[in-house]
Amino acid sequence: MRYMLIFHVSTDAPTIAPDSAQMGEVIAAMGRYNEELIGAGVFLSAEGLSDASEGFRIDFGSTPPVVTDGPFAEAREVFTGFWILEVASREEAQQWALKCPLGPGASLEVRRVNEIGDFDPEVGGEWIAKEQEWRAAHS
Repeated sequence: MRYMLIFHVSTDAPTIAPDSAQMGEVIAAMGRYNEELIGAGVFLSAEGLSDASEGFRIDFGSTPPVVTDGPFAEAREVFTGFWILEVASREEAQQWALKCPLGPGASLEVRRVNEIGDFDPEVGGEWIAKEQEWRAAHS
């Protein structure tokens, strides 16, 4: 099973300067965490995201869809990065998430990544088969 650990930071969390010693400590702690995930054989991928001010949202509630540049004033927390782990169970995903070196103002949302078998081939028809072919060709 694959699980995504989604890293959120509260908009009122303390900011760390990118060139500070404190940022160096954060990077080192994350590096050690990633190294532990890799050593355990559960690490599939991880990425950090740029600041929300560089992003945008698309609201599909109207036609045409509305594009809003970031940052997003109504947001109370910002999605800042993620890990994807391959583990045997929900409990194992939780164990790894609890080890993540985050502090006040940060949280992890942990969600199982859907597998192709989660979808009924009768409902998805040819698109389920095409997805399976695509995955086989790119793995």
